[in-house]
Amino acid sequence: MMGPAHSLSGAAAWLGVGAATAAAGHPMPWPVVVVGALICAGAALAPDLDHKSATISRAFGPISKGLCEIVDKLSYAVYKATRSPADPRRSGGHRTLTHTWLWAVLTGAGASAAAVTGGRWAVLALLFVHLVLAVEGLLWRAARMSSDVLVWLLGATSAWILAGVLDQPGNGSDWLFTGAGQEYLWLGLPIVLGALVHDIGDALTVSGCPILWPIPVGRKRWYPVGPPKGMRFRAGSWVELKVLMPAFMLLGGVGGASALGFL
Repeated sequence: MMGPAHSLSGAAAWLGVGAATAAAGHPMPWPVVVVGALICAGAALAPDLDHKSATISRAFGPISKGLCEIVDKLSYAVYKATRSPADPRRSGGHRTLTHTWLWAVLTGAGASAAAVTGGRWAVLALLFVHLVLAVEGLLWRAARMSSDVLVWLLGATSAWILAGVLDQPGNGSDWLFTGAGQEYLWLGLPIVLGALVHDIGDALTVSGCPILWPIPVGRKRWYPVGPPKGMRFRAGSWVELKVLMPAFMLLGGVGGASALGFL
């Protein structure tokens, strides 16, 4: 799928989680609902760091472009080293390592560890990166028309404000993990969810997605999971633009209203 659809699906997924916790009698504080949805929207773009033309590869200028090249080469190297004879030969690393459940879990765990051990500046850095990506994905037309510096300033300002809101008692810095020193441990959860939602979205397209790696399926270690061929669509097609994106908006709206207690 394309970047805007990935971001919308990520936001909708976290808002759905918020609705589920509210229905179970354990509602999220509203800042967790909002911040989690934005992080998840940004994290839903992150697996495409293995693609030089993806939104994330140009979101942070030369830094993200250079990182994209590194991740692409790393992913390709891992693919070559672990492919089975039944897996096809490839010329690049797109839709391999970064499009797996293992990558999603590791990046989420790394983010949680950084938030707990790195203190406020680590939290601000995580928020900044994912809020910039959320702006690029959710407000992609406005982001394309404005300069990168303005998007970065918006991300930095929003990160500072939202971190301050979360730090207030009862606003969610210790949501879910309430032990001493476990503030912001939950930040890894929307990152894991965003990556998995991205992978599921890509699995619906014609190429499928090897989300289960390194678990083999049949004779393939990099099995492209997906629905039957007739139910798949091409990225950017009318199915994505006219069906899925409006559905994500509707589901996100309902989920957000439920999570915040309006339904």
